[in-house]
Amino acid sequence: MKKTTDDEGTIQVLLERLNQWRLPRALELKERVDQGGTLSDHDIAFLKRVLEDSAQARSLASRHPEFQPLLDKLASLYSHITKKALENEQAS
Repeated sequence: MKKTTDDEGTIQVLLERLNQWRLPRALELKERVDQGGTLSDHDIAFLKRVLEDSAQARSLASRHPEFQPLLDKLASLYSHITKKALENEQAS
């Protein structure tokens, strides 16, 4: 029972972080790269932190598969940002 309680608290914190900070930042980056922009060192550090934290989210999703579609959409968003940024960097 404790594991479920721990997971619920962790999920709540991760969702709050996603809604308040990470998703708005990711959408800002997407808009920038879709307009031909590139990523700064600070943006790259942000994406690196997201990637490092994704291991915890994947672990939680293995125990709570209802979150897998959300993780898949986020992975697609971050993939789009990095691929488009690379295209923009190579084009400049």
